[in-house]
Amino acid sequence: MTPHPVKSDQTLPDKADVVIIGGGIIGASTALELAERGIKVVLCEKGIIAGEQSSRNWGWCRQMGRDPREIPLAKISLDLWGQMNERTNCETGFRRCGILYLCQTQAELANREHWLKNHAIPQGLSSTILSSDETDRLTPGSSLPWSGALFTKDDGRAEPQIATAAIANAARSKGARLFTNCAVRGIERSAGRISAVITENGIINCDTVVVAGGAWSRRFCTNAGIELPQLTVVNSAMRSAPLDAHLPHTMAGEEFAIRKRLDGGYTIAHGIISIADIVPDSFRLAGAFLPALREEFKNLNFRVGGRFVDEARLARFWNMDETSPFEITRILDPKPSHRLLERAYNSLAKRFPVFNDIHIEERWAGIIDVTPDAVPVISAVAAIPGFYLATGFSGHGFGIGPGAGKLAADLITGAPPCVDPHPFRYERLVDGSKFEIY
Repeated sequence: MTPHPVKSDQTLPDKADVVIIGGGIIGASTALELAERGIKVVLCEKGIIAGEQSSRNWGWCRQMGRDPREIPLAKISLDLWGQMNERTNCETGFRRCGILYLCQTQAELANREHWLKNHAIPQGLSSTILSSDETDRLTPGSSLPWSGALFTKDDGRAEPQIATAAIANAARSKGARLFTNCAVRGIERSAGRISAVITENGIINCDTVVVAGGAWSRRFCTNAGIELPQLTVVNSAMRSAPLDAHLPHTMAGEEFAIRKRLDGGYTIAHGIISIADIVPDSFRLAGAFLPALREEFKNLNFRVGGRFVDEARLARFWNMDETSPFEITRILDPKPSHRLLERAYNSLAKRFPVFNDIHIEERWAGIIDVTPDAVPVISAVAAIPGFYLATGFSGHGFGIGPGAGKLAADLITGAPPCVDPHPFRYERLVDGSKFEIY
């Protein structure tokens, strides 16, 4: 997938208040929030804006089905998405289309109802359980009736290939400086705290750094002396030619997940399974991720292949005058799993015959950064004053990106946080806290 281009500024400033490392949805949203508050912010991206997962995700903007710790952030994000076209003066593709989790069996429906009663209703979401008849009315053309569905009418969708670019350009219009093909090699400290970043193109003096590097965040942190337990999974998707399927709602059921696109086609993915490549960090972090593996084992296809060698070849430590791994690999571009996509297509066409023989125009894959409890880190790192993390979004980053950027900006500026930041603190990953998996 090719995201909309974002023009790079040319001359690095000598100084900034905040330097953001990473030009995905999280970095761009944080830059926009800070620029709107009058903060002198510079965003550095090793490749292109939204070149990796931020342009390769499904485009879902949901509150439904979230880990309860993420629901407040998801609610704020949906509000911010609703303002985003006007805020950026650009089309982001956001629409409140409603999202359906379709249930084939009563057991599935009972599981969704448990989440509704225990998490959605207490936090004031609009989610409801639909009967079989109500579900059938919202899914015209289904070949078989559903047992029911979990439905959230005010959830939405946006277009990954254009949204991050719109946000980044809006940040520039408010005073942010954006630099692409400008990898940050590392940080400098004075009296223990952040004093500068060293990029491949020069030094920027600053007192605050935000690492929003997605799948690259762990490697950057390792070289900076910060332990960040984070692994990755690969998710594949494809898009169809325009199709009048009369299915405006975003939905997932059995082995498929679909979203109507602005171009009239659909983004289609396997609704459950991702690929977990075995890499050197899989062994280093096996203990931290064991609870998650016990819960999610059935939803992962483990694979040993070229990524093990690719990851092993990239340096874990380097000096500031050396070429960094971020300059060696500018953009992660994994091959999609055609097998999983065929399973998704077959499941979709079986349930909705209108998709039989559709033309698939493109297939792609992206790499998702994952924490041991599948909840992101949006937090200061106490060991290095001025060092912040906004990473580990575990496949949820696009939908909750605007809220994550707002929370990160609140923490940096000392403003009252928009949500309780405690669930997103860095320390929980390294202080022996027991991980909760929902």
